Amino acid sequence: MKFTWFNLMPWPHLPDDFRETYRSVWVDIPSKLYDPVEGHKVYNTYLDLLEYAEELGFDGIGVNEHHSNAYGLMPSPNIMAAALSRRTSRAALVVLGNSIALYNPPIRVAEEFAMLDVISGGRLVAGFPVGTSMDTNYCYGTIPAETRPRYNEAHELIKRAWKEDEPFAFNGEYTKLRYVNCWPKPIQKNPPIFIPGGGSLETYDFCLDNEYNYSYLSFSGYLRAKQLMDGYWERVDKRGLDMSPYRGGFAQTIIVADSDADAEKYYREHIDYFYNRCLHVYPGFADAPGYRTIKTLKAGVTSQMTRQAVGNVTNMSWDQLIKDGYVIAGSPDTVVDQMKNLITSLRVGNIFCLMHVGNMPAEKCRHSSKLFAEQVMPRLRDMWPEYADDNRFWTSPLAEQADRSGVAGIGAAS
Repeated sequence: MKFTWFNLMPWPHLPDDFRETYRSVWVDIPSKLYDPVEGHKVYNTYLDLLEYAEELGFDGIGVNEHHSNAYGLMPSPNIMAAALSRRTSRAALVVLGNSIALYNPPIRVAEEFAMLDVISGGRLVAGFPVGTSMDTNYCYGTIPAETRPRYNEAHELIKRAWKEDEPFAFNGEYTKLRYVNCWPKPIQKNPPIFIPGGGSLETYDFCLDNEYNYSYLSFSGYLRAKQLMDGYWERVDKRGLDMSPYRGGFAQTIIVADSDADAEKYYREHIDYFYNRCLHVYPGFADAPGYRTIKTLKAGVTSQMTRQAVGNVTNMSWDQLIKDGYVIAGSPDTVVDQMKNLITSLRVGNIFCLMHVGNMPAEKCRHSSKLFAEQVMPRLRDMWPEYADDNRFWTSPLAEQADRSGVAGIGAAS
């Protein structure tokens, strides 16, 4: 199993009446709600937590890209990953990702990802999400029906830029470059690529065609995700491909406390903050007409970022949140049992652990993360022994990395 400590980096200071007063946490949320001075503290706290995750032994530390929102404060995940590349030496830098349809020209993604891979010594996991409708269509103005064609063209350009050793011309529909010449090149000849999916069926075949990891991101829990993940594995089997669990990944909110009672007592308020403020998205922003394909719409797959999809978490009991899989929470023993159920039912070898939730303070997050790393993670490591040697979907870092002794607390990779 591979465990990535993932931080959405939400704004933790939304007012109590946010849902009643403001239409959406995304796209048109007034920037007066953001305080840059307080933001200085927030960013550094979040970076500290990601660095702490490496100390605890997590395989990866994860960041992502979103725009004009209080749900996730990373319009540029590459800046976050660059900061982490110098302050860490072992964990993979899991960037989920760059929304490649938004970059003009997309060669910028090839260059910056290559830089991150080189600085980190070959520790980059490159994420290529299509991007939410809020980000791509409303915040950055991409025509919805053009989002996927732009994405496909950007993907072709980036992969070719990493591969070619001589300058070449690229004459695409949306990007036309006389000279494509990627300097630097990544250390990893083929950096592992994860495709974060929200349910679009075409993404299945895209991942399988390119041997990429398909990572399903859902906030309605792993039980509701089973139908889509079952569909993915059915597609893998139908195409006659191996059933390695490392082809799949899932993001899950996880709370570990000293006891089951403590999990609810100390963490319920942060779950409520996240679901009822950070996921308060105006439905009109979640699926711009033309963003989701006809095939996906016919299958009844809709955005995960709406009240209808997530449900009214405020009115759910703590037991119901756990029973429905929204949250995995409890003592280490309880969490182990729930995690085993998730891992086997979804057949995934990669877990993106959402250990920081909403407005959770750092000390609570550290405690939960430490319990997970020391008392849960070791008991889940060997869930897929028959695939123990499958390294196709993870990083291949340099055995000897540059000295980081000039950075306090960081040494060369062991």
